[in-house]
Amino acid sequence: MIALSRKWLEREGLRWVEEQIVSREQYDQILGLYDEKKNAIGLLPVLGSILTGLGIISFIAANWQDIPQWLRLLAIIIAMSGFYISGDTLLRRGHEKLGIGLVGIGLITFGAGIALVGQMFHLVAYDTASFIVWGSAGALLAYLYRSRYLYLISIVVFDVAQIYAVDSFRHFSYAGFALMAVLLGGYVWKRQRSNLLAWMFNLSLFLQVLMLFSLMDWKLSWIIPAALLMYAAGDWLRDRSELGAVQAVPLLIVFAIGVGVVLFGDNRIAETEQFFVGAAYYLPALLVPLALSAWGKLRNKREVSSGDWLMFLPVMYVPSGIDLLYLVMLFLFSLFVLWRGYSEEWRMKINLGTVLFIFVTMVAYGKLTWDFMDKSLFFVLGGGILLVLSWFLNRRKNNFLGRGKVDE
Repeated sequence: MIALSRKWLEREGLRWVEEQIVSREQYDQILGLYDEKKNAIGLLPVLGSILTGLGIISFIAANWQDIPQWLRLLAIIIAMSGFYISGDTLLRRGHEKLGIGLVGIGLITFGAGIALVGQMFHLVAYDTASFIVWGSAGALLAYLYRSRYLYLISIVVFDVAQIYAVDSFRHFSYAGFALMAVLLGGYVWKRQRSNLLAWMFNLSLFLQVLMLFSLMDWKLSWIIPAALLMYAAGDWLRDRSELGAVQAVPLLIVFAIGVGVVLFGDNRIAETEQFFVGAAYYLPALLVPLALSAWGKLRNKREVSSGDWLMFLPVMYVPSGIDLLYLVMLFLFSLFVLWRGYSEEWRMKINLGTVLFIFVTMVAYGKLTWDFMDKSLFFVLGGGILLVLSWFLNRRKNNFLGRGKVDE
């Protein structure tokens, strides 16, 4: 991605110089901010720390029984402290990537040490407290060093902890969920507003919510109000650039539900025990986050984005034709995204709307023709439709952006 950005800058920057938008000296200074070698090398310590950490864990585990207990404990403490101290020292001297890599090894060693000490003293775990301590330590290190790498390690640990709790103990760790939400959510909100971290946090949050639904045997329809509540939280963000990471995940979830209903549902889906929720409980639960979303949109003057609400409509209470209604909703939503991309002159949304429209078209094609059409003809015609749609929409996009339009 960095190399692509530099190539684009090299090409477009020369045109800026020719049109006297920037001087040659300014052009060279801008290119200097995107040094390919410097950024490429910066990734190596992080990858090296992952491999080294895995190597340490596998080596110690293989020879663990032959080492005296006091020496095992001392080795864990020395290794963990050594990585932390050396990483912190390198960070203070300006070697950021290598320093964070060593601190990451220290964090991995800390987690491995917890497991090995438990094995050493024959401690039996009946919950995920050790994972929660490990993840919390990683979150505190992420706060201390403002590191996305340490943040990602922490969020993976919290997710693994929840999966382990649900799978092994049939128990949802509310403490782990709360700590993840407070520590890692607070980090994204206050310290480092990054789209990557927001994406990872929201995906992890929803993954754990889905695990809770599965464990408690709650109706699947409750996922939609939960997704709408997460979507409504994004409407209260003032910074428009953060909306994509916050609201894309719930929209992706309900879009996937819609596709599932279209492909595998039927007119009786609202009557199924796994899906149906009484309207007296469901509709108020849907209206509360909808009201919060509307209030946030009015407050930040984003009324135009109200078309996103299409994907949250409670169509399961329609007596028949639910799968076709969902198909219409998917088409309207993809066209809405495409329209917003053109109206806002935003290439990313144009591309996204194009992909969604083509995908929904193929879903509709499969839904309507799979059962009665010859399979060879099905794939031939489907491929032809896909190519024609792709050509037409990309031609429309290129013509639009070629008339002097720019990305936001």
